[in-house]
Amino acid sequence: MEFLREAASFVEPYVSQYGVAALFVIIYLESLGAPLPGESALIASSVMAASGEDFSIVQLFLAVWTAAVLGDCTGYAIGRIGGRPLLQRYGWVVRLTPERLSKLEGLFRRKGPIIVFGARFVVLLRQLNGLVAGSVAMPWRSFVAANVLGAVLWSAVWCFGPYYLGEAFNLHGILQKL
Repeated sequence: MEFLREAASFVEPYVSQYGVAALFVIIYLESLGAPLPGESALIASSVMAASGEDFSIVQLFLAVWTAAVLGDCTGYAIGRIGGRPLLQRYGWVVRLTPERLSKLEGLFRRKGPIIVFGARFVVLLRQLNGLVAGSVAMPWRSFVAANVLGAVLWSAVWCFGPYYLGEAFNLHGILQKL
């Protein structure tokens, strides 16, 4: 539960001051690739909403879902514009040979929507998801559909789960001790 305390101490002043807009920025930047504690901040904010903060759980969900979708779409656009040349030029740094790049592109053509949807629930994949999908030229429509659906489920799990189950796991008490 230490991660929750750390996330709460990080996010609480910003969310108290700026409301869900602060969490929107955190989730957007994390979805774009920034190493921020988005999921932990979301859990802490959900518990804050349950504790009577000045925003509703529905406002929190809508802000988080929108930020997650927009962050990944921005990452996709960046990857689509400049990602492939970077992968071709510097891929060797991460052992990405032209053959492996070709296989990665094929994998995204065949299973891209499943990868994008599932990556939302895996740290690091969540952050790099859009950039990689854009870099390997995953079809835009497939990306957006999987991104929207993955973000809906991810946002719902981490907004409504702690909100409704937080008391059962004493999450409210943990945050009150801060």
